[in-house]
Amino acid sequence: MDTIDSVMAEAERAWRAYGVGRADRAALAADLRLDLEAAAADGGDPAQLLGGDVTGFARRLADEAGVQRVRRHYGPLLGTALTGAVLGAVLGYAALAVLYPIFVRAVDIPRSIEIPIQLAVAVYYGVPAAVVVTGAVVAVRLWLPEVPKIRRTSRMMGLLLPVAGILVTPLTMAFAWSTDYSTAPEVVVTEIAIVLAALGGATILARRLSLRDSREPSDTTGPYSAQVNSA
Repeated sequence: MDTIDSVMAEAERAWRAYGVGRADRAALAADLRLDLEAAAADGGDPAQLLGGDVTGFARRLADEAGVQRVRRHYGPLLGTALTGAVLGAVLGYAALAVLYPIFVRAVDIPRSIEIPIQLAVAVYYGVPAAVVVTGAVVAVRLWLPEVPKIRRTSRMMGLLLPVAGILVTPLTMAFAWSTDYSTAPEVVVTEIAIVLAALGGATILARRLSLRDSREPSDTTGPYSAQVNSA
């Protein structure tokens, strides 16, 4: 049983890497386990039955069954999202630099009214952050239209990127405080790296969640059962 479990675990990893959906993986795994258990009951070695190459066999199994594969496209997605985020940040801060003086001149707030520092910080950082998120999402939608489930991915990004920004802000501020708010290049680069890492992680998570498959299992009876029996 341990050998069968290890073979199944390796096959599961191969199917995931191959882009096989969750429902199809469950169907493939259920039938493959039955065949391996039947072969083991007859005294056979599951690993040898698969030719010693579990990964290759699992991929052939998916091809024989005709399951649909969805490529994750993590690389292009991450590069596009970060590019859009950087462009959004540049545009956001440029717009803020232009509009802020105009707003100050247009709105004459009496000195007796004190604006809470939390509100000022939220506006000063929130507006560029919103533009960053928008830039990342729009870039993904416009530049990767051919990627499967990209709309679902972009919608998920719209939910997760703001959460990542909220969570990473205290961490970035704590790091800045620990350096006495230094503007040394290595400090600034580290702060940028922290923010980009958070955005990148949220983007990858959005893609993983968007690829969760709710389809019914494909009809995979037969092709791989015959392949196991003939191995």
